[in-house]
Amino acid sequence: MHRTSSISELRKLIAEEKKLGKTIALVPTMGYLHRGHLTLIEKAKQTGSFVVVSIFVNPLQFGPNEDYARYPRDIERDAHLVEEVGVDLLFNPSLEEMYPHPMLTYVEVGQLDKVLCGANRPGHFRGVTTVVSKLFNIVQPDLAFFGQKDYQQYLIIRRMVSDLNLPIEVRGVPIVREEDGLALSSRNVFLTSEQRQEALILSRSLKEAADLIQRGEGSAQKIEEFIRTGITEQSQGVIDYIEVRDADDLSEVTEINRRIVIALAVKFGPTRLIDNIVVEV
Repeated sequence: MHRTSSISELRKLIAEEKKLGKTIALVPTMGYLHRGHLTLIEKAKQTGSFVVVSIFVNPLQFGPNEDYARYPRDIERDAHLVEEVGVDLLFNPSLEEMYPHPMLTYVEVGQLDKVLCGANRPGHFRGVTTVVSKLFNIVQPDLAFFGQKDYQQYLIIRRMVSDLNLPIEVRGVPIVREEDGLALSSRNVFLTSEQRQEALILSRSLKEAADLIQRGEGSAQKIEEFIRTGITEQSQGVIDYIEVRDADDLSEVTEINRRIVIALAVKFGPTRLIDNIVVEV
């Protein structure tokens, strides 16, 4: 496995692989890798591409009162993991390498970034799309893999690629969960044992809500209220949002008569967890 923190060195390595006719697959991450990330890498490897994993904790997507400083980091552990699963190139740039000057140029996907997580985290998705566009320009991949636990992020990246005519195929990979249903997240490490147990209500209530829809419940408001009641009665979680949205464009849904996503964000102590389920109607 090649490993570099240098943009220029990475570009030389990528150019050599492209000369050999290889397609390039990128898996962008912020590190502290778990089985969800490894699933993205497996999907990338299945394409037969030269697989690049980036690890960079991007300060642009953290608000002033968010957890950038305490976001978990262990680059040597991560490097060992990606080498074990057969990654071809690990790119772990420094802050100075990615942002050598104060940023004056940003990439922003309007409308999609104003709802759900974007409503209460202004600037978050601008930070995401800016760093991802930088990574796309640095690596110039043919394929890019994103987990659908961050469903809004996945849709935003896909729309950015479409709007800007980037020659990249964005592939979403379904949520990877623990056996008890908890969606894998690097932030799970911050949960106490009690908070982790309470957090199981997220996946459980989403599944129960999807079952209600399949049995004929068509009111988005009633589905949201059902989930809200379950979380407030069975946990100490503080709800950020629970919303039923169109699964393709995140537009508002009143009557559930098309493919939808139920998305939520809940805080357990200082740890904010997100989860979702897509329901075909």
